[in-house]
Amino acid sequence: MLLPVLAQALSTFISIYLVLLIIRILLSWFPNLDWSNPVLSALSQLTDPYLNLFRSIIPPLGGIDLSPILAFIVLQILQSALTRAALLAYSSGGFSAYASF
Repeated sequence: MLLPVLAQALSTFISIYLVLLIIRILLSWFPNLDWSNPVLSALSQLTDPYLNLFRSIIPPLGGIDLSPILAFIVLQILQSALTRAALLAYSSGGFSAYASF
């Protein structure tokens, strides 16, 4: 019973994290930004550890960092699996009383 709720919560978290990654990547195109700014620093601290996992796998190609592509693909696959797990749990009959909403 907890699985669908947990899967949906994690899927929502991933959606929010994907938005943060997009913002981080777009802001990286502006070289004059002050990354010591508290908001930008927090954004960097939230996203860089995850992106660094993929930067060690895919090195920059001609000065272009392609690692976010793989990072997005992994998060999208995880989100899709969580959504399918939640839908499967809902359709198994355990939540049929809530399906009428």
